[in-house]
Amino acid sequence: MFFIMGITEDRKDFELNQLITCSVCGKYGRFIVFMTYTVLSLFFIPTFKWNKHYYVQTSCCGSLYELDPEIGKAIARGEQVEIRQENLTKISSGGGFSSGYKKCRQCGYETTEDFEYCPKCGTRF
Repeated sequence: MFFIMGITEDRKDFELNQLITCSVCGKYGRFIVFMTYTVLSLFFIPTFKWNKHYYVQTSCCGSLYELDPEIGKAIARGEQVEIRQENLTKISSGGGFSSGYKKCRQCGYETTEDFEYCPKCGTRF
């Protein structure tokens, strides 16, 4: 008998539509909320997660903030919450994104990649 197991780092993105005026670059943008965690997998099935951290990145300049864990857990449960400046701890300033997100005018798909055509519907960006 043998066991196939592994420990890996992973990331989960959350849906949150909160528009902001960035305190770093002054542009309009939105928060990109995600969680990083360590996971133990047995037979390729994730069984145990630990070391969870919640982060917020701005779509305009890419500034990165650590999010208060209680607010992060509420977002993970699907609750509608408003992220305030006092819930954030700055990790790095902007400058990470040169042009931010590209949004397809046909289907609304958003990406940070430099595609010429939308990977979802094929419309030219």
